[in-house]
Amino acid sequence: MEEVPHDCPGVDSAQAGRGASCQGCPNQRLCASGAGATPDPAIEEIKEKMKTVKHKILVLSGKGGVGKSTFSAHLAHGLAEDENTQVHQSGSGWSPVYVEDNLGVMSVGFLLSSPDDAVIWRGPKKNGMIKQFLRDVDWGEVDYLIVDTPPGTSDEHLSVVQYLAAARIDGAVLITTPQEVSLQDVRKEINFCRKVKLPVIGVVENMSGFICPKCKKESQIFPPTTGGAELMCQDLEVPLLGRVPLDPLIGKNCDKGQSFFMDAPDSPATLAYRSIIQRIQEFCDLRQSKEENLINS
Repeated sequence: MEEVPHDCPGVDSAQAGRGASCQGCPNQRLCASGAGATPDPAIEEIKEKMKTVKHKILVLSGKGGVGKSTFSAHLAHGLAEDENTQVHQSGSGWSPVYVEDNLGVMSVGFLLSSPDDAVIWRGPKKNGMIKQFLRDVDWGEVDYLIVDTPPGTSDEHLSVVQYLAAARIDGAVLITTPQEVSLQDVRKEINFCRKVKLPVIGVVENMSGFICPKCKKESQIFPPTTGGAELMCQDLEVPLLGRVPLDPLIGKNCDKGQSFFMDAPDSPATLAYRSIIQRIQEFCDLRQSKEENLINS
């Protein structure tokens, strides 16, 4: 994982990539290229393109293997169940692949000739693809755009934040598992969000115990030896959105490309997901309401 320097000046600073603390940072070149330079015209193009998307949410994790992509998929499925979400149609640009009438997906995997192909790209190539996904995909009139990011804090994260800055990002949802090795990286991720002025919607503790479907007894597969996400959130003053327990059906449904919520509507994991999704919706609605009040005042 690429760590943000403790005294990072921030991507919006004139010293971005040029300060003493930037020496040795893996993102130094990217930050320096934007500091004091002519703004990338794609930023305004993306701002215009994103006018039809009400809410933009980034899903982050400090390390891999914590279930970030699984959570992103279920968050999208859960939000798509909201009857207020509009059905959108393609008019121009790249068309997303539609899983449901009101749930579209865009992935670099769709652009490969074979699902077994490896994506071996340097930073500029990856950043260019991010730009295309935001600027050239015809998302249409949608309520939520969920961006599933790679683990850590890298060029891709800076690119997404910079490209979407003018279009307004609602915030980031951070995914962790209960053990300390995961929490350490999430602390760095929260520090990254604060440096780049990305609001933290909250933290989700994934794989938070296992509830036996027969005896209903709970076991801790990943023991929270240092207090888990709850104590970390208290220390860092960020919301804990909830805990999602392990459920074998989640993996089975992901393999099938189906929504877990339909097969197990009363599962503890489903109930946890729905509570978390409701809190995310409330955060986005409240943030939008505050901004509208400021504009009208």
